[in-house]
Amino acid sequence: MSAPGPAIGDAADFSALDRAGLNLRAVFDLAALPAAMRAALDPAGRYRQLILLGHGGRTLWERVQAAGLQSAHPIDDFCVAVVEDWLAAQLPGRAYAIAYPGEVPVGLQALGRLAGWHHESPFRVGINTAWGSWFAYRALVLADTALPPTSPLPGESPCASCAGQPCVAACPAGALAGGDFSLAKCIAYRRQPDSRCRVTCVARTSCPVRPEHRYDDAQIAHSYARSLAMIERWGG
Repeated sequence: MSAPGPAIGDAADFSALDRAGLNLRAVFDLAALPAAMRAALDPAGRYRQLILLGHGGRTLWERVQAAGLQSAHPIDDFCVAVVEDWLAAQLPGRAYAIAYPGEVPVGLQALGRLAGWHHESPFRVGINTAWGSWFAYRALVLADTALPPTSPLPGESPCASCAGQPCVAACPAGALAGGDFSLAKCIAYRRQPDSRCRVTCVARTSCPVRPEHRYDDAQIAHSYARSLAMIERWGG
């Protein structure tokens, strides 16, 4: 594929993504990204832009459940289908590649920091003032588009002004004590048969930031059951 030609201004209606629950987005010009990040994402220089899509709150999970997908990765499969339909409808003829979900590791948190979505929390899940920790990265698209780049989500880390940080005291593994996160303590506790964190994170659910956006119990269990399965698979 040839390198991008002169930029042509694009406009797109994002309402279909919003209805599907993909209500977080950031558009970056690849040329404006750090050189190392740009080289990792688009080493051949085929695309002009990067579109980062995410979800905040419960809507995406509700849409996935309603779709009734019978697959190993229903959220990923749903998101890819929605994104491909949206690209075909709003940006027909534009070359694109979906980098995430995919097989190649992508630095989603680094992009989240650039987008203003991701601030570090004591329990090591990204957090921001708009959604608390109840958001996630769902798709990353390299595209030969010329959409208006977005501004970072405003706001500092809510943890900086959180009185008492109840998540630290709530962690039953003591993994957040002492001002540093102990992955070893977290994993060891989660693997215990009677662990309170096998299919949830007690520290995360104790966070007082934006509790109105908290996922329902089924979504939390889905996510943490998958992470526990990976721990058991690779941990022996």
